[in-house]
Amino acid sequence: MRTTLGRIHSDRRPPGSRRAQTLLWFRTVGCLVTLACSLLAAPRASDAQPAAKVHRIGLLSAGGPLAARANVEVFQQGLRDLGYVEGQNMVIEYRYAEDNVERLPDLAAELVRLHVDIIVTSGTPETRAAKQATRTIPIIMAGVGSNPVETGLVTNLARPEENVTGVVAFGVELWEKRLALLREAVPRLSRLAVLFNPGNPGTVQGVREIKAVALAMGVTPQFLEVRDARAFEYAFATIAQEPPDALATIWDSLTLAHAQPIADFAVRSHLPTVAPLKAYVQAGSLMSYGASMLHHWRRMPYYVDKILKGTTPSDLPVERSMQLEIVINLKTAQALGLTIPPMLLFQADEVIQ
Repeated sequence: MRTTLGRIHSDRRPPGSRRAQTLLWFRTVGCLVTLACSLLAAPRASDAQPAAKVHRIGLLSAGGPLAARANVEVFQQGLRDLGYVEGQNMVIEYRYAEDNVERLPDLAAELVRLHVDIIVTSGTPETRAAKQATRTIPIIMAGVGSNPVETGLVTNLARPEENVTGVVAFGVELWEKRLALLREAVPRLSRLAVLFNPGNPGTVQGVREIKAVALAMGVTPQFLEVRDARAFEYAFATIAQEPPDALATIWDSLTLAHAQPIADFAVRSHLPTVAPLKAYVQAGSLMSYGASMLHHWRRMPYYVDKILKGTTPSDLPVERSMQLEIVINLKTAQALGLTIPPMLLFQADEVIQ
């Protein structure tokens, strides 16, 4: 009996010791629960989402940002509609030659050094400069008015084969229609002055086409070269010495950048003018017939999206823009003292008053 009581007495511990052990047990369990919850809540390395890729697009233009603004805004909006937001998952590197085409090769090389994913170009000289700078980065061309096969930009329209694709206007082939429209407004048309930039290989096609069409119509063409900004004053002085019946401008980034001076000179000299693009008429030329450039730039985001998702340029055929428009500036007609025939006004897609 004494032994049993002694054993029972020896197994007993002070009350304070039991409380300490209980607290220690609860703390241990709590730490284990907290650790388990944190392990469950923490994402595994395999489940972690990678950072979204920021695509880098180069935009190369022979002109300046002001002249390109309308086209660029359409391009940016089209990209947003496809989920590409500038400053979030996309960066656009803008490079403008400011009407100095000799800067284009350096600007194209700069875009290549930036490792852009795509280069978007706005004309034949820009596309040629980009192609000379890289044979691997995809190039999407817009604003090309000549046959890109003849100018060596691509070898095949249906399957470009290299790193260049995009939308072209083939505006060269429309000179027969342009001169026919001009003759409706100027029935006495017999001598035609033509401004063109010989530094652009695409304009060679335009010169050839105008010469053939004009001679077939009984019109004598006078071709005047404008290689840079200074050449315009010399060309204007030459025209003023023996004024023709009208003036035509072959589309190119240089002449487009000088659309306003050309129009101002023509109005001062009482010369009706015809050009390939609406932009010339907005600057004050009399009329234009040709592709809608905004349509070109609305299509560019489609090409960008396809290429960023893995399609190669050779699998994207070169598109020919078929959205043609006649634009007439009635304010200019009034300043020239011309009466535009009602049927010609009826044909116009837009009349600027």
